Amino acid sequence: MFERLVAVSREQHGHLRVRPAIGFGFSRNFHLASLAMQEFVRASAFYPIVFLDDREREAFRPVALLGVESGENLCIDPDGVWLKGAYIPGILRRYPFALADTERTDEYAVCVDAGSGLLDEHEGLPLFNADGAPTETLENVKRFLGELQQMDTLTRQFSAFLARHNLLRPLNLRVQVAGSARDIAGSYVINEERFDALNDSVFLEMRSLRYLQPIYAHLSSLPQIDRLVRLKEGQLSAASTPAPTPAASIATQSSPADAEPASRPRARRRAAAKS
Repeated sequence: MFERLVAVSREQHGHLRVRPAIGFGFSRNFHLASLAMQEFVRASAFYPIVFLDDREREAFRPVALLGVESGENLCIDPDGVWLKGAYIPGILRRYPFALADTERTDEYAVCVDAGSGLLDEHEGLPLFNADGAPTETLENVKRFLGELQQMDTLTRQFSAFLARHNLLRPLNLRVQVAGSARDIAGSYVINEERFDALNDSVFLEMRSLRYLQPIYAHLSSLPQIDRLVRLKEGQLSAASTPAPTPAASIATQSSPADAEPASRPRARRRAAAKS
């Protein structure tokens, strides 16, 4: 996503402004986007939510699938405009900013992508005032990145809980796209049988930790793979359809320029589950 991430500083960026990102063309080659568990409910109406085995962190990471093949994002058009009405993951909305670790524990530096083309000396919103203090723009960026970081911490705990109780299973899925089979592998989903077999104490712990809502949202999101298949088929159809021949203009006149709903998870069968 980032070409050249650098820490924001008064010395380097005191004279620069940041222009708003127009569209999401930078994510054109992303077939997935990381999600926080707090995003599951909104994201589940548009994308399948699955878990990846993040070996660098030795943990599972939830993501929204944006395409049925690696390197393609079916949710943006050729101009980089996102699918109308669809939820846009926070990790994409933060661009061109991000947080990076520092030498101090639990301390992060606000960074910006110097290769984004969005930093300018004349256009956009300033990052620092004339006296060197951060502007409201930069303070809002810090606030948003801080919220994302907090949600990421809670999401890691959520994923660790699922792994600790052996609630994730591999998902091996084959879909038919315009008569051609595509395999979707390498991801994990919650095992519903194991989830239903949990004892009351674990289930109540999950409820107290507010894990039930994201779990149900994850399960109800899985049929959204059909939406991605339809988007892919629409893309292939548009690519194979020849452009219409423009109508001939009259020589004596000048012409002006001219999803199925997600299935609901089974109701919990234990009376202990009632609030």
